[in-house]
Amino acid sequence: MIANINTKLIEKILALPEAPLLINKLNKAFELEKQKRIDFYENISEIHKSEFINGEVIVHSPVIKEHNEVNGNLYKIIDTYVVDRDLGFVGIEKLLIKLTRNDYEPDLCFFKQEKAKAFQKGQKFFPAPDLIVEVLSKSTAKRDRGIKFKDYQQHQVTEYWLIDPEKMVLEQYILRNGKYELELKSQTGEMTCSVIAGLTIPIKVIFDKKATNQFIRGL
Repeated sequence: MIANINTKLIEKILALPEAPLLINKLNKAFELEKQKRIDFYENISEIHKSEFINGEVIVHSPVIKEHNEVNGNLYKIIDTYVVDRDLGFVGIEKLLIKLTRNDYEPDLCFFKQEKAKAFQKGQKFFPAPDLIVEVLSKSTAKRDRGIKFKDYQQHQVTEYWLIDPEKMVLEQYILRNGKYELELKSQTGEMTCSVIAGLTIPIKVIFDKKATNQFIRGL
């Protein structure tokens, strides 16, 4: 479900004398975009990480070592915790999230059991998760902080983390009253997840593989 539809913008468009022409132009543009999206689904590769954003197919570059390690560490922690407690489903890298207009492959995401229990074998498209994690890179940071931030917020993804693997900083955003609020931005201390019951992670552990393995043994 999409929250916070911009009714004021719609009213401004409808108040214009040329509104029918604008709407007709928009309809044609979205029909073309719809076909592009169909083509994207038919041609998407299982090898390359690709996303469909505002009518454009984005094929991602290979990630740097730090990016890969952070994502792997976090996946091991969250997946171990979630599976042991039967809390839901954790997706990584190539899981395609299908939203109203766009399709994303987050670095990591989590679905509570209420959503996860409906998933089927062979499923290719997934709804908005309860938690999304994006590990920042030079080529993706603008989208992660821009269009994705807005889209995840509009589709009521309850929690959103942005992780800078080079500066070793984690930002935690939590959805409150339809808007993301910065809950935490830190290199140190602990981060308590709001949607995965009981999960608290020391931030430094995320950036250290040995520390990750030690932490997992204590879960």
